Amino acid sequence: MKVESSFDQLGILQIPPSATLAINEKSKQLISEGRQIVQFGFGQSPFPVPHKMVKALQQNAHRKEYLPVQGLPRLRESIARYYNQEYNLNFKADDIMVGPGSKELIFLIQKAVKTGLLLPSPSWVSYAPQAQICDKPVGWIPTFEEDRWVLTADSLENACKANPQNKLLIVNYPSNPTGGSLGEGWAPQLAEIARRYGLLVISDEIYCPLQFDTIADSLARWYPEGTIVTGGLSKWCGAGGWRLGVAAFPKSLNELLPAVKGLASETFTSVSAPIQFAAIESYNFPDEIKQYLNDSRIILKAVASFVHQKLTSCGITMPTASGGFYLFPNFSSFKQNLSDMGITSSIQLCNLILDETGVALLPGSDFGRPSNELTARLAFVDFDGKYALRWLSSHRDETNWQEEFIKKCCPRIIVGVEKLTRWLSNCSS
Repeated sequence: MKVESSFDQLGILQIPPSATLAINEKSKQLISEGRQIVQFGFGQSPFPVPHKMVKALQQNAHRKEYLPVQGLPRLRESIARYYNQEYNLNFKADDIMVGPGSKELIFLIQKAVKTGLLLPSPSWVSYAPQAQICDKPVGWIPTFEEDRWVLTADSLENACKANPQNKLLIVNYPSNPTGGSLGEGWAPQLAEIARRYGLLVISDEIYCPLQFDTIADSLARWYPEGTIVTGGLSKWCGAGGWRLGVAAFPKSLNELLPAVKGLASETFTSVSAPIQFAAIESYNFPDEIKQYLNDSRIILKAVASFVHQKLTSCGITMPTASGGFYLFPNFSSFKQNLSDMGITSSIQLCNLILDETGVALLPGSDFGRPSNELTARLAFVDFDGKYALRWLSSHRDETNWQEEFIKKCCPRIIVGVEKLTRWLSNCSS
């Protein structure tokens, strides 16, 4: 006779682990088993935390007090000043909320508002599951490869008409997973639509400091009254594990910030004190960090260009990246060959590539794309960022340094690209 568990009636919410974290754990497990894995799946900055920040953390390791829920006042002042100077925005210290990663802050904002979510497809893997946790409907907005997978004003307006109950929009530029950014003149057009329909916008700008092709343009410049800007240290300072994120609220949303602060007080309380004191160094934006960031952009642009050129030359289609760590390869030109092998979904495609080549990618369906679309996210960060920065510092005055840089600093990137191109060649034969 089956004995019923006394916990069967709890109604447990089933949310699978984040796809990005899951692929990182799977890759590490395969490596521990002796497999040679190229980690194109997990988007972690390859660069070290700047020395100035490490030193500041050491100097503040003795800090043990609970800090204000909203964040250390001196840190919030430096964050507001940074956004105003670098992105031509207009925030005060009182507009800033500090949290354990921007991921948590975005979740609390979703929890604090009752409206449904509008989300471009593709989008980062955690936005939609967070909405699910908050019991919110998600209205997916289609984007297209010919538009660089970037949200257009027409698509946004159509989505607003089709989902009138969904008033929260999340945009992320440069994009995870595509590397694309706002096209010229698109931010004002999107702002016009958002204003017309009364949208609340979360502009996730965690990768904006790593934009390397054009100057980053914040939607908050064009729609300041309805846009919350989120960011943090994980990408531009290589400090993902430090878990410090920020959200900047406009004065017009004077009821929302206290609501998020209240939720924070009942969940994470405050971010680690030593981390907050150390983060002041980064947002004061000294010359050392400016140089570090500029060199990081130069390196990422070179790696993105190499990967894009090699993969598109063998028949994969994808837009170039404007910033961040990602490309979004489309294998549709191999659709018939892959179908003959029984591959009809992006999940099957990525599993087979991992099994047969040791190259880890994430399927496009994890980012809100149709399951039968043969897209994937490629994170081009499997290289030693510390060595790359050191190499660049001694070769920056050389012309045509990129080819030698890739050879010297990015052997894993070369291996991964060669494995993919060889595998596709075999698929086509």
